[in-house]
Amino acid sequence: MVDDSSGDEAPTRRDYMKYGGAIVGTGLFAGCLDASQSENAGGELDDSYTVEIEPMGAVEFDGPPERWTALLPTFADMAFALGGGQTLGIQNHDRFANEAFEDLPGVEFNVDEIVELVADGVSRELFYKMDADAHFIDPHLLRLWYGWDQADVDEVKRSLGPFFGNFIRRHSDDWHDYRYYTLYEAFGLMAEVFQAQERYQAFVELHERMLKLIDEHLPPADQRPTALLVFPADGSGSQFYPFRIDDGGVSTKQWRELGLTDALAETDVGHYSFSDRGTLDLEALIEIDPEVLLVRNYGGTSESEFQEKVVKPIQEETVSDSIQAVQNDAIYNAGYLDQGPIINFYHTDRAAKDIYPDSFEDVTLFDRERIAEIVQGNI
Repeated sequence: MVDDSSGDEAPTRRDYMKYGGAIVGTGLFAGCLDASQSENAGGELDDSYTVEIEPMGAVEFDGPPERWTALLPTFADMAFALGGGQTLGIQNHDRFANEAFEDLPGVEFNVDEIVELVADGVSRELFYKMDADAHFIDPHLLRLWYGWDQADVDEVKRSLGPFFGNFIRRHSDDWHDYRYYTLYEAFGLMAEVFQAQERYQAFVELHERMLKLIDEHLPPADQRPTALLVFPADGSGSQFYPFRIDDGGVSTKQWRELGLTDALAETDVGHYSFSDRGTLDLEALIEIDPEVLLVRNYGGTSESEFQEKVVKPIQEETVSDSIQAVQNDAIYNAGYLDQGPIINFYHTDRAAKDIYPDSFEDVTLFDRERIAEIVQGNI
């Protein structure tokens, strides 16, 4: 949990808002104000810079944020990768691939210090308690998912720090009528925020190396399976939310790069979204008949747990014998919904070894030690 004791701590941004005179007029606070800046009669921040991202446009920072929060793991992962430390809060611990960070040698990561932001607890008061310099959150999510209004967003921005983010998990939401970014486009913008372009470039090089290795070891196109990506809609193993691999969102990046053919591509089945909560039953899976079935929402479970909770219930349904994925024993743990650069390395490596064991069993797609060095600034 966040330590909100005031003790011997320096004044917060709210203290500056209350007592800082001309500083109030800037309306944007990020990073740390040093004594000379806070005493400047004009309230000017000489080292400020702006970074542009949709939907908020140009966002001003006076330095790399020192206390920041994300809502989703995508931007939390990016900031951590850039040496910014760990997020103050996250939407759901169970959907954050903590093990991807904990596996980095010599890198400290403590999930117990992260506040869980859930539907009944994402209040303005909680944001004041976290007291973040910057909020790597698309404000649309606070309004759509958690009932905030624009006045709530404006108050937190004015009193604490700016919002900077874009919901790039998927491309299927009607309300998202502004630009999407690829993972590395958004990551590059975060590098500007943290003034960590060298770290970013080092990740770009690792990512390009991984893609090159994938291209070198992928089997021919006609030997790659059709895959269906789903999220369980209930605990019975018989109702699923469909996700299209060809959606273009960040959450399906690894499947596209591993050359999988989307089993939904030739169907009229949509992609799960804020406005489309349609499900597929086992009869629909029989009709689609994927060669591989990828099941989300079990990212942190062991293989034995996944077999017990997911694979076994599907296999026990008599009609499921008609599905190629069941016949082939090709039902795999699809991991987490959200991913930044580090989680993407973790996801891609696991997926490659699951789906193409003969091609990738002995291939090291990414170097954990090198990632740890970059995070720690040893570029």
